[in-house]
Amino acid sequence: MPLRLDLVEGQRANLSAIERRAATLAPRRSVKKEWQAAWLVRAIGLIDLTTLSGDDTPERVRRLCAKARNALRQDLVEALGLSGPVTTGAVCVYPTMVSTAVKALDGSGIPVASVATGFPAGLMPLKLRLEEIRYCVAEGAGEIDIVINRALVFDQDWQGLYDEVRQMREACGPAHLKTILATGDLKTLRNVARASMVCMMAGADFIKTSTGKEGVNAVLPVGLVMTRAIRAYEEETGVKVGFKPAGGISAAKDALIWMTLMKEELGNAWLKPDLFRFGASSLLGDIERQIEHFVTGRYSAAMRHAVA
Repeated sequence: MPLRLDLVEGQRANLSAIERRAATLAPRRSVKKEWQAAWLVRAIGLIDLTTLSGDDTPERVRRLCAKARNALRQDLVEALGLSGPVTTGAVCVYPTMVSTAVKALDGSGIPVASVATGFPAGLMPLKLRLEEIRYCVAEGAGEIDIVINRALVFDQDWQGLYDEVRQMREACGPAHLKTILATGDLKTLRNVARASMVCMMAGADFIKTSTGKEGVNAVLPVGLVMTRAIRAYEEETGVKVGFKPAGGISAAKDALIWMTLMKEELGNAWLKPDLFRFGASSLLGDIERQIEHFVTGRYSAAMRHAVA
């Protein structure tokens, strides 16, 4: 849609109210026993299983893809009475690893997500950022996680941000576009709210909290601001936009809190992978460990689970 500055500048963030609301999620909203196990199985299907390390190798990516295809151990699948293997929502890698991941996931239906546009800083010429997107799509990536230019937010240059993201949306072609706001760098929740709205207007399919490389990554107050921006955008346009918290989500209990936030703020539609994802590398291991506790009544050592 065209950029509407009135809608962007109308975004506000009441810090104390946001913090009070976020603080209610963990102690007052919980699921137990078989309901918790069901939510955790659902959470597995929401994970973008990620490796974004400087020492990534094709073999590491193939191992990650093998885990994505069989995300829950077979004996646990059978104990829960599930049909077929449990898979993750996607596998997320660097551009040079996209073709390896595509081959490893062939026939699984699991999409490959690639970071792009000079991840994690995004401080590359726009022409090169757009070319990197096209490269990833040509290699087979079905989802592109781009980073915005934070300087445009600091300058309140909403037209500049809109124009860049719009061009990135066009470069993605058929691939889904996830815009990473790097909220830990944006300093204020008002900046987060306004940048979220601009990215959605420019055509983002998802808005995402973090690269995982900032000092502060996915935290509930930021998540609340972004989900309410998504709700405001849907009320204005009728279009549903997805949400992806990333960075620092490594415990099953944290996944349940984020899922509670989505259910209460946006509804059940955002508990499915087409509208909600976790960006995580170690979360899957703890979820599998918690499900084993439900099945056996005992906690296993983390080393007994395949490394995610």
